[in-house]
Amino acid sequence: SFTMNMYLFVYDLMQFCGHSWIFTNMIIRFMTFGKDSLADTFYSIGLVMRFCQLLSVLEILHILIGIDKSRLLPRFLQITERIIVLFVVINSQEEVQGKYVVCVLFFLWNLLDVVRYTYNMLSRMGIYYLPLTWLNFSLCLPLYPLSVLAKGFAICVSLPYFESFGTYSIKLPFPFTFSIYFPYVLKMYLLVLFTGMCFIIQNLFYERMAHLGTGNIKNKRS
Repeated sequence: SFTMNMYLFVYDLMQFCGHSWIFTNMIIRFMTFGKDSLADTFYSIGLVMRFCQLLSVLEILHILIGIDKSRLLPRFLQITERIIVLFVVINSQEEVQGKYVVCVLFFLWNLLDVVRYTYNMLSRMGIYYLPLTWLNFSLCLPLYPLSVLAKGFAICVSLPYFESFGTYSIKLPFPFTFSIYFPYVLKMYLLVLFTGMCFIIQNLFYERMAHLGTGNIKNKRS
């Protein structure tokens, strides 16, 4: 138990350092270069962002082996949404990487994750600050839907490029008469994305009630 708790603390610390670096980098670049910094956000922080998102796949494993008590499906949906949008949509289309929506999306992701991993690290040590607890379980309610809208917008912006370049579209040779037109796949995924958003928001409300109920607040104050 102590070993697993220490492992989770180190994991949260790594994620906190990565997302804090990205978040600080974005703010400093914007304060220094203004709007000019938005277009090359992906080029300046994309590598670290990809590393952090790949590392987050471990959270699914943590739930499966029982060292994390979070619900599997909501966390799985949140992680796969980011992986698909970051690696399949943004990373594969250089023309999309310079769009302002990428900067907005990265800002929302990192703002949420800096708060979440800070809360997780302190909770591993049995430390609970009510303002941080409130922020962790309240900030996601407005920001997660905004991030989903940004993901949907990023997908819509990428569609003309997938259509022009034929990226990921597959046409099987004879005797098969089957082909996969990837823009159609992305359009269908938009439906999945917004349907999953409703489920995840419901789960976020449930988590907020579970952690910020009157009884829990009194216990953490004491």
